[in-house]
Amino acid sequence: MAPQHIPDLPVLGGRKPSHRERVADALRAALIAGELRPGEVYSAPGLAARFGVSATPVREAMLDLVKEGLVDTVPNKGFRVTAVSERQLDEYTHIRSLIEIPITAGLATTADPADLEALRPVAQEIVTSAAAGDLVAYVEADLRFHLGLLALAGNAHLVEVVRDLRRRSRLYGLTALAEAGRLQASAEEHLELLDALRARDEEDVRDVMTRHLGHVRNLWAAPRKGRGAVT
Repeated sequence: MAPQHIPDLPVLGGRKPSHRERVADALRAALIAGELRPGEVYSAPGLAARFGVSATPVREAMLDLVKEGLVDTVPNKGFRVTAVSERQLDEYTHIRSLIEIPITAGLATTADPADLEALRPVAQEIVTSAAAGDLVAYVEADLRFHLGLLALAGNAHLVEVVRDLRRRSRLYGLTALAEAGRLQASAEEHLELLDALRARDEEDVRDVMTRHLGHVRNLWAAPRKGRGAVT
């Protein structure tokens, strides 16, 4: 298996992330995408080889994920990914819908068109990652896009709440979507959302966001029990 990439992920506020932070972001994305599975134990050297980095930043990054409750330490073995229940996924998605749908819809009348266009390359990156079947890159770009949108509302605390909810979510259905050739269509919703925002169509923005978040819970987060898990 070729090493997965660790892109230089921007942090809101303009500060360039450290190598440890970039490794942690890549590990979170792999965990959210379901490439790191609940109950499985992963060693720092094994993950380092997978991501093409040294073991030290991986070990440090995993300790950050321990503090966030995303993984547990297994003495002398490594780290075990914690499970997320169906009820927790429902709760996370409900909270996100209460925040993200109205805030994003409101941007249709308040966001600067130039700020919206600045997010188009990220939206296109989501589509490109989907076409390539690169789930880690997909999750990373999706995070940057949606947090970047929310940041336009000017409430940094709200952005951090949503960032935390996204970290705790799981998108186990992404693999099946990619294998079925359906992930790219879902990725293109980000471009559709930007077009609705640029058109100042608040109702359309609300509809796209409602449909998009519905995918997160009803389709993308479905635990994969086989190739027929996503229909």
